[in-house]
Amino acid sequence: MSGVIEISDDYDGNTFRSIYTASLGERIYVLHVFQKKSKRGVATPRTDIDLIRGRLKAAKAIEAERAGRRR
Repeated sequence: MSGVIEISDDYDGNTFRSIYTASLGERIYVLHVFQKKSKRGVATPRTDIDLIRGRLKAAKAIEAERAGRRR
């Protein structure tokens, strides 16, 4: 997912992740924040990835609409 950044942090034996994009206009969109619960591997679950992709698509549509209004 181009333009998307992930931050992860461990606290008290738990892993927390936040996914955001800073590449849309002048705004930063937080696409998803969650606690990683999988005990197998480090991969992000497919349901979370699908949710992030959908929210990124919505954020891009919002920015396109705002750009159209500024013209």
